[in-house]
Amino acid sequence: MGKWTYLVLATVVAVSMSGCARRQKPLALPPQPGPAPEVAAVTPAPPPAPGGGAQRVEDLQPAAPSLTEDSVGNRSLDDLNRDSPLRPAFFPLDSADLDDSGRAVVSGNVDVLKKYGQWVVTIEGHCDERGTAEYNLALGERRAMAVKTYMVSLGVSPDRLRTVSYGKEFPFDQGHSDDAWGQNRRAHFVITAK
Repeated sequence: MGKWTYLVLATVVAVSMSGCARRQKPLALPPQPGPAPEVAAVTPAPPPAPGGGAQRVEDLQPAAPSLTEDSVGNRSLDDLNRDSPLRPAFFPLDSADLDDSGRAVVSGNVDVLKKYGQWVVTIEGHCDERGTAEYNLALGERRAMAVKTYMVSLGVSPDRLRTVSYGKEFPFDQGHSDDAWGQNRRAHFVITAK
């Protein structure tokens, strides 16, 4: 495929998928009878080190929710993705290589996928706002593929994994700082079938 064909195809896919990728405000559900679902405790991040040291991106992420058959098995895809048991993996600047913390997150997600062997997941590659749209679409694709390759090496069937790049189009954090950009350089996991 030529460069322009890829760009047009990527733009069409991104535009057509944009309705699926928008996050909806959670709806209040009526109380259900039975035992209360398990809720993972969120440990607050430690205060910054004296001297203004920056926090790591991983410290800003809540822990993945506790999984039980009852709490996960009966939930809709929207509910699963709203409070996902799959955590995003973050990348260094201008890189599609998973570092140690990224590999640890992906390994944890693999454990979840092994427990729920029927789930199909789309791995979304995201970038920060810097760089051209074309560059970020290509970098987002490399990030999504790097995560897929690592997950396959850990035993997940490639048939259960899809990839898509959104480049810089759907930032997690709308800010224009190093912290915001660090949150936006990620592979995000969406459960697309169960």
